Amino acid sequence: MKKVKKWYDYLWILTPVYLALGFFNILFAWLGLVAFFTPLLISIFGGGKAYCNKYCARGQLFQLLGTKFKLSRNKPCPKWLYSKGFRYGFLTFFMIMFIQMLYNTYLVFGGASDLKQVVTLLWTFKLPWNFAYTTEVSPWIAQFSFGFYSVMMTSTILGLITMFLFKPRTWCVYCPMGTMTQGICKLKYRNKDI
Repeated sequence: MKKVKKWYDYLWILTPVYLALGFFNILFAWLGLVAFFTPLLISIFGGGKAYCNKYCARGQLFQLLGTKFKLSRNKPCPKWLYSKGFRYGFLTFFMIMFIQMLYNTYLVFGGASDLKQVVTLLWTFKLPWNFAYTTEVSPWIAQFSFGFYSVMMTSTILGLITMFLFKPRTWCVYCPMGTMTQGICKLKYRNKDI
């Protein structure tokens, strides 16, 4: 019997649409905040890891590419990726990069720094992205867009790399949002029988 698809089974389309919109106009990067806050809110208000399990557009995309299009080697991921040390270490690194992005936005807001029209991939490679900044807005709004798009693009690239090398949803093992939602769930339910 064929499984009936639900509306949320098609959320994978949001990832390529988001990346395409940011390619043509960097200000669309602000839409990524939905993917940033939604998992946290769902886990805080009792939905547990429902976002990760059902609604994550990126996880769905990796699953689709890895299974239907057979772009994954489908090998087990290394045990160290599952380790608490790696997951929380990666979350810490990710948050430091996020805070640095917010600090750069603050500097531009305060007028202390010029707008950097670059997208930084893998926190290292700076790509000029000024072609995607066609609408003049306050410089701090644009600076946040460039920084946040860099975060979203970098995490997608990391997910694609681990999808190719291992199982399709290997990114989900060490995803910072997944680690945060898991931490929220542990804090909420630590004194309850589950």
